[in-house]
Amino acid sequence: MLAPGPLATVQDLGRPGRAAIGVTRSGAADAASAALANRLVGNRPEAALLEVTAGGLRLRAGRTVLVAVTGAPLPVAVDGRPAPFAAPMTLPPGAVLSLGTPWAGLRSYLAVRGGIDVPPVLGSRSTDTLSGLGPPPLTAGTLLPVGDLAADEPVVDVAPVGPPPDRPVLRVLPGPRRDWLDDAAWAALTTQEWAVAADSDRVGLRLTGPRLARAREGELPSEGLVAGAVQVPPDGAPVLFLADHPVTGGYPVLAVVVTADLPLAAQLRPGDGVRFRA
Repeated sequence: MLAPGPLATVQDLGRPGRAAIGVTRSGAADAASAALANRLVGNRPEAALLEVTAGGLRLRAGRTVLVAVTGAPLPVAVDGRPAPFAAPMTLPPGAVLSLGTPWAGLRSYLAVRGGIDVPPVLGSRSTDTLSGLGPPPLTAGTLLPVGDLAADEPVVDVAPVGPPPDRPVLRVLPGPRRDWLDDAAWAALTTQEWAVAADSDRVGLRLTGPRLARAREGELPSEGLVAGAVQVPPDGAPVLFLADHPVTGGYPVLAVVVTADLPLAAQLRPGDGVRFRA
């Protein structure tokens, strides 16, 4: 690793089924893009890869490897020459792969045939930025071993996937504590445009817009949370939880984004607009 950019982590399918012991799933924030990258290089679905936030990554191949970059579209270069995006490509020993800045979206994925072979923690190689489980975020000088999780030889030469939309519309279902919010809160959530705040990350997106008022006083005992939960703190500014969300929370959950739309949420950048549709 020559340079990680603003944030680069190792991710895979995550740690499902461990919420009872306080461990969230984590894993790739944009699971669809991560899965596509693994398919392009012929990896098994559980292979670990790199999640690159806002581009800027540079690495040198230690041997001949097959790689693919997906997710937020950005300039890709090998030894300074343009290289394909969303397509498998071979890096010879010593070649330097560089990722520019995405022109849409936030998170890109770099898969290498065989997968990234860092030691698993609780069955996953994912970095959990909230708890610190898994490998730390990547730094310059990090050596990334390649594993043996390759499957059949890849047969696709390019995946023509469009960029994420400028202002996505995320589908939501009523949350378990919708009755803790004023009746107007649901209407505001599903009719108004919201903006992503600057202090958003893999844990969740803080949203700015109309204040969502409570219908009840007091607070709830802590209860379970899932990725996609839209929680409303006392200040009335909702938080949409992503891959590294806490497993419990005491603020009411007004809505839950459907799982299929979470990859769109994961590509939102600070300042982006987003809408919710019931």
